[in-house]
Amino acid sequence: MQKLISAIVADIGKVLLGKDHQVKLALACLLSRGHLLIEDLPGMGKTTLAHALAQVLGLSYKRVQFTSDMLPADILGVSIFERDSGQFRFHEGPVFSQLLLADEINRASPKTQSALLEAMEERQVSVDGETRPLPEPFFVIATQNPLHQSGTFSLPESQLDRFLMRISLGYPTREAERALFLGADPRAQLQQLKPRVDVTALKKMQGLVGQVKASESLLDYLERLVLHTRQSPECAVGLSPRGALALLHAARAWALIHGRGHLLPEDIQAVLPSVAGHRLQSDSHGDWGDGTQLVERLMRQVDIIAA
Repeated sequence: MQKLISAIVADIGKVLLGKDHQVKLALACLLSRGHLLIEDLPGMGKTTLAHALAQVLGLSYKRVQFTSDMLPADILGVSIFERDSGQFRFHEGPVFSQLLLADEINRASPKTQSALLEAMEERQVSVDGETRPLPEPFFVIATQNPLHQSGTFSLPESQLDRFLMRISLGYPTREAERALFLGADPRAQLQQLKPRVDVTALKKMQGLVGQVKASESLLDYLERLVLHTRQSPECAVGLSPRGALALLHAARAWALIHGRGHLLPEDIQAVLPSVAGHRLQSDSHGDWGDGTQLVERLMRQVDIIAA
């Protein structure tokens, strides 16, 4: 398992240079059966990461470019009357794929953004009074531009909470950017990627996440972290039970990626910024999703071993 995961990370690293940590976080999110939000400036490789994951993991892949005039039916699908048969026939939207890239999701209206809520939470959609299941596995990677850019809508708290993780790719290192200058074309490398696993193997890997053991002392540390967010005067809103479970699932996936069958405190700390950063709200300015500094202080203030 460890060799397979290392090979997957290495393959994606050929097209997304110098971002192994972010690739592992994205893989942990997928193995945890969560959804991923990538917030960054345009041109940082968000779309490349999504496409590379789909290629290496053998998943069906569709990309939706969100715009201000997009309607929910553009995502979910629509029923069209066919004269030959005299019946309505449902035409599936792009949400019916195993990996859906919702590109620049915060450029769409809140009504269209909310069309993904049921799909992300229930892994099904309801159209024309009929419930239709989505493919398995179902993984949404949404990208968004910083809110200061023109034409963006803030994601509501309920939708932010649907994302197990939020990450940022950031600028490349000097070495990675020099490799780009010297001709390491990510698009050409992307076309050469071959699947490392099939859907059956991927589901098996997802099942192994739940088998990663967590000791009583480790769960005590997790509880202290969660309780601190709820009691600290710095946090207007603490982690919900869903957020706490998300942290545990993501930490288990991180441990599995690194070849361990048991949790360590370092596993929780590795995923904590990505899992909790967009769920915590600072009491000082009330800006949802701006919890990076809160997470940093949280890790400093809560001891691994109870006093």
